[in-house]
Amino acid sequence: MSKIRSKWTQQEKIVHNFLKEAKIGHKMHPNIVGHPDIAIKGRNVAIFIDGCFWHMCKKHFVPPKTHREYWLPKIEKNVERDKQNTLVLKKNGWRVIRIWEHEIKDGSYKRKLMARIWNTH
Repeated sequence: MSKIRSKWTQQEKIVHNFLKEAKIGHKMHPNIVGHPDIAIKGRNVAIFIDGCFWHMCKKHFVPPKTHREYWLPKIEKNVERDKQNTLVLKKNGWRVIRIWEHEIKDGSYKRKLMARIWNTH
C-alpha cells in the first residue's frame, strides 16, 4: 500500500505528456472542487484518471479475494464520490472526462480525450 501514489502516477504522466505535446495548456492537480487530476481551465474541462481496481471498471474490476469486508466498501465509496464530484463539477459549468487506466495502456484515451476537449463527441 505504501507504494501506491495519489499524485503524479504513471498514467497521469502519460496524459500530461500527451497534452503537453499537443500544446494544450493544462494544470495538474488543480485546487478546484472534486480534485480532478488535470484541468483545462480555458475550456472548463476536468479530467480524472481512474484506476480499474480503485474505481470499479466494468471491464476489468476483479473483487478482492481477501479482506473483502474492508476493501469493497472502500472501493464503493470511491465510486460514489466519483458520481458526486462529477455532479458538482457539471453544476459549476465544467465538462468532466473520465479516463480509465486500461484506456491509457491501450492508447485509446487519445481520441476520446481530444474529442471531449474540443466538444466534438
